[in-house]
Amino acid sequence: MKGLRQTEVLVIGGGPAGLSASLEAASLGCQVTLVDSDLALGGQLIKQTHKFFGSKDERAGTRGFKISEILLEELERYKDRVKVHMNCTATGFYREDGVVSCVIGEDEYFRIKPDKIVMATGAQERLLPFPNNHLPGVYGAGAVQTLMNVYGVAPGKRVLMVGAGNIGLIVSYQLMQAGVEIAGIVEAMDRVGGYWVHAAKVRRMGVPIYLRHTIKEALGDRVVAGAVIQEIDDRFQPVGKEIQVDVDIICMAVGLTPTCELLWQAGCEMVFVPQLCGHVAQRDLFMRTSHPDIWVAGDAAGIEEASAAMVEGRIAGVGVARSLGKGDSSEHSKRLEEYRRRLADLRGGEVGQKICQGLECCTVNEWGV
Repeated sequence: MKGLRQTEVLVIGGGPAGLSASLEAASLGCQVTLVDSDLALGGQLIKQTHKFFGSKDERAGTRGFKISEILLEELERYKDRVKVHMNCTATGFYREDGVVSCVIGEDEYFRIKPDKIVMATGAQERLLPFPNNHLPGVYGAGAVQTLMNVYGVAPGKRVLMVGAGNIGLIVSYQLMQAGVEIAGIVEAMDRVGGYWVHAAKVRRMGVPIYLRHTIKEALGDRVVAGAVIQEIDDRFQPVGKEIQVDVDIICMAVGLTPTCELLWQAGCEMVFVPQLCGHVAQRDLFMRTSHPDIWVAGDAAGIEEASAAMVEGRIAGVGVARSLGKGDSSEHSKRLEEYRRRLADLRGGEVGQKICQGLECCTVNEWGV
């Protein structure tokens, strides 16, 4: 077709999974095109100033943005095999011919026909419905991290954090490091959902954590001028008196859900898995979906830590190279064995058990076997 670009491997998403998949496929001899909608590669990694947990193999003890820099340095070694388009959004997948449409910025449009695709589209934030949640000053935690850690801008002066999972706790601490006051952290469950080490940091700094509470409404006419929170019972119904909190920012850290629109468009078999936080594509042990030319990795395959996303990306990269006949079969087996071992190590413990339960609902040994 006239004006149609070609590539062996198209990786959609330049976060931890997409970068790792690109690196792995390129290292095995594939020609890769990597597209990402942001202005810089790295995805969630470039927002993360805290040190990673996990394993030494996945750079535990290293700050997220540093891991991004390491991956980009590795990618530079394969610049003859990897073509990168930033500020580029994949807008559609066309089943009849396998073409993907992309837009760079707002006015440059192109179509590309890949032999294989790795969907590493990441996740999107969940938001809560409540009166006035449209007001300027109501943010998702990812937006707050971007403002602070990418652009160096404090979002406001006094924040109510909604959600006491890892993201809510980490972003609260980062806000305080930037000189922003945390009025409180609201959590609907009866216990803190994040790691205790993160909770201990904010509690030591005097931040109240309101368990079994939720936000009832935002206050203000044109911008956020406060918030109303209230205790809830075990059926999540409001009880007790309302508490008014003086804040100019409401930050919601109530979870993520996989970004899977392109997977739906491609006709991949999808299943709702609560443990993975939404609809995900069924996949085999190589991360290949029910579509024979599409692989999935990272948060698009189910919400986990960035460390797991990087390893899944490595597995998907080996998978596409293997399907294209790139590299030696013994090398494929060696790498896959190593990456699966690392992934199993990361999924040890209570949180990992939940992830593994979810994966049992969406994983097949291999398609057609």
